Amino acid sequence: MVNIFKRLWQVNWAEQWQYRANLIMYLLYFLVSPVIYLAVWTSIAASRGEVNGFTTNDFITYYMTLLIVDQITSNIILHIFAYKVQDGSLSGELIRPIHPMLTNTLVNNIAFKALSLMGLTPIWIILFALFRPDYSGVTWLNMALSIPAMALGFIIGFLLSAAVTSLAFWTTRVYSISEFYFAIFLLFSGQFVPLPLMPDFVQEVAKYLPFQLSLYFPIQLILGKLSPEEIIQGFLAGILWLPISIGLFNWVWREGVRRYSAVGA
Repeated sequence: MVNIFKRLWQVNWAEQWQYRANLIMYLLYFLVSPVIYLAVWTSIAASRGEVNGFTTNDFITYYMTLLIVDQITSNIILHIFAYKVQDGSLSGELIRPIHPMLTNTLVNNIAFKALSLMGLTPIWIILFALFRPDYSGVTWLNMALSIPAMALGFIIGFLLSAAVTSLAFWTTRVYSISEFYFAIFLLFSGQFVPLPLMPDFVQEVAKYLPFQLSLYFPIQLILGKLSPEEIIQGFLAGILWLPISIGLFNWVWREGVRRYSAVGA
């Protein structure tokens, strides 16, 4: 199995380098929203002094950290898998002795992340020089704890996105459903705005959903904004959602493959 993943990595890594223009477009897509949020909220905080306890530096460090965390925990499953169901090219992968989603698609995502992080690094350094965030509150312990937190957030997010994308077995075109899912993610993950600035109802609902595990929880963990109790609760929530996301994906995939017909193949 190790050799299989090694070979898949070599193929997908080489493939990513073949589509450099596409990578730049995706990178700009991921950058636009956080940078706009950063500019807007820092301007508001600078004019008012603070916003519900969030200072200008709080917004800067939050969104600067979000840029990195989002690249690590996000995925592009929809763009590399849904079309395979639509045009029937998935048929060739289904006859292989490996799971199409948990091998090739997963490695493709990781290769994309590795290359996009290389492209993001100089941009992040420029933004750092422009906004001059104060990261004095970040400790090595926070950074160490954020690694399993981001890994957990990525795995859960990947499996849930895979389950949503696998609905293409029923609808063929799943882009509208995926956009609806992304809108919910945007609201409850802390990407649009830090969750403490959202209405109390949204904050309460977000505690029971998995979306904050991909962004808000690791960001606040890195910045040292969480108490020991909140850190434990965050990891426990991740441990709870992991088997749920595995079970949901396995069920949707199993039922979907049974319905699959190679349209266009």
